[in-house]
Amino acid sequence: MTPPKPRSVLSLDIGNKRIGIAGCDPLGISITQLPAIFRNSFEEDLIKFDKICHNRSVKGLVIGNPLDIYGKETNQSIRSKKYGIKLATKLKLPVVFINEQCTTLEAQEKFSLKNDKSGKIDSAAAAILLQQWLIEGPNLDDSN
Repeated sequence: MTPPKPRSVLSLDIGNKRIGIAGCDPLGISITQLPAIFRNSFEEDLIKFDKICHNRSVKGLVIGNPLDIYGKETNQSIRSKKYGIKLATKLKLPVVFINEQCTTLEAQEKFSLKNDKSGKIDSAAAAILLQQWLIEGPNLDDSN
């Protein structure tokens, strides 16, 4: 598989209470964990994301899709996809969904963030998703 074309993207780990966020530079070299958004109404979240996307010149979204161990949809993956598609549509950005099995556990171990309620664990999981996307793809253009 050919890695995706580097560009400034945001990676989101969508939860019921918080959305973890990570971004990469336009060359896809560095990944930055950003402060998580504590969810409010979709309209309030949209204002925050619009500002982040504008400030970072974001060209697409990479969103975690929490499938089960058999690769099947879960209630959370359905909610994440619904939210992600709505957000991408409103922001007029392409979106790709990446299987995020075990990213939170990986982030807990990698960054020693067990029992975190600040959102750091969510943004760390988003960074892991973004790293996975930069290595594996698929391209944003081909995936929606």
